[in-house]
Amino acid sequence: MSARPPKIPTTQHTLRQLKLVVPGGAITYYLKTLHEFWRIAQGEGGSWGRTIAFVALGHGLTTIALFIYVLLTPWIKGVEPNYRSWRESGILSSVIPVMTATIVIGWLLLVLTLGHWSSLGYVKGVIGVCAVYALTFGLLGLVPVPKVKRK
Repeated sequence: MSARPPKIPTTQHTLRQLKLVVPGGAITYYLKTLHEFWRIAQGEGGSWGRTIAFVALGHGLTTIALFIYVLLTPWIKGVEPNYRSWRESGILSSVIPVMTATIVIGWLLLVLTLGHWSSLGYVKGVIGVCAVYALTFGLLGLVPVPKVKRK
């Protein structure tokens, strides 16, 4: 029998996630990170900038898709996985390393894109990318986790 983590009240969980969403959104807006990214993606950074921007976007979308897949695993497989011992789970042991790689590679490519081909430069680029990732993961954390009904 596995130990279950303590149940966190919904309002407390929402407040925790908002600690990521609010600053992430504010910094993203202030630095105009998404505007700079789309400007490069539309070709203003040249073909290399556009290519790397789209590869970074692909990694970001893959990360989101894998995260949602992990959240929906209880519905898909009918069994609630043990997230604490994910290495022993058939599904999680393969999905989590891939998701980790997409997070890291996507982050690095986005920093490269904004640092090299935008007016932000590398320091503001790193801050902007961290803000976008905080906003994204904060919003993903607000997605309710489906529970499997016990038999």
